[in-house]
Amino acid sequence: SSGINAEYGGYWKPCLVLLRINRAATYVQWSPNEDRFAVGSGARLLSICYFDPEHNWWVSKHIKKPIRSTILCVDWHPSNHLIAIGSCDFKCRVFCAALKELGDKPQTSNWMPKLNKFGTLLAEFDTTNSGWVHGVGFSPSGEQLAWVAHDASVNVVNSASLTKVHTILTPSLPYSCLLWMSEMSFVAAGFGYCPDLYTVSAQGVSFTAKLDVKKEKSGGGEMSAMARFQKLDVQGQTGNAGTTVTTTHENCITEIRAMARDASGTVTKFATAGKDGRLVTWDMESLSAALGGLSL
Repeated sequence: SSGINAEYGGYWKPCLVLLRINRAATYVQWSPNEDRFAVGSGARLLSICYFDPEHNWWVSKHIKKPIRSTILCVDWHPSNHLIAIGSCDFKCRVFCAALKELGDKPQTSNWMPKLNKFGTLLAEFDTTNSGWVHGVGFSPSGEQLAWVAHDASVNVVNSASLTKVHTILTPSLPYSCLLWMSEMSFVAAGFGYCPDLYTVSAQGVSFTAKLDVKKEKSGGGEMSAMARFQKLDVQGQTGNAGTTVTTTHENCITEIRAMARDASGTVTKFATAGKDGRLVTWDMESLSAALGGLSL
């Protein structure tokens, strides 16, 4: 079991969540309508949780088959009724997550040509040659799906042609997360410490730019006692390690979240969090000016 904090009459109170899993939870995400949330875990199943007012707690329904390993990432479709996951069994999958308990009335789409019951596998993409799927995300319209894998590949598929997956191998280290900026672009980040912008077109997906403008760091000289303590606390190092990190983040970026959007829904500001303990905000207008103009 687990718990969440819910607001009742202006006060926040803890509420029980019955996950019914026997392995650690690895990923959690609220649905677009915020009436349910998904929990991926090492139990080889996906928990879709919703509120039960009769007992005043949150209960879960499980999607088990054909998941065969730990779930690493989850993303909801804008419709609130479909969900995509990436896992350690070298698969990226899309399931139906419509709940009759909440009175869902899902609409048919390219992902779901006919109405299906909860837990139905709608699409499956094999990543045996790519490794684990670290990050997955639907585009704002829900028509496109992108995922990043352990071989540093970036993959995009359009629901109108599910058999045609556009894949590029990047020269950088693997990405661990991604965020769609608009219907035709997204940002991916991970073990390279830097968020990178990609553009999607009818021809496929292509690299656009690194969004972290390199900064020069002064080196040499004696470290003060405070600087030495900060380096030991943040990096576990007592002195210069021999490698100069020129990016804002100094360790793997683990999460990207949108902070602001314009009237068209395009992300204008986003934030990244990393294993270096830093939370960094990025303004696309400033980045565009610094990089000579970027189009989303």
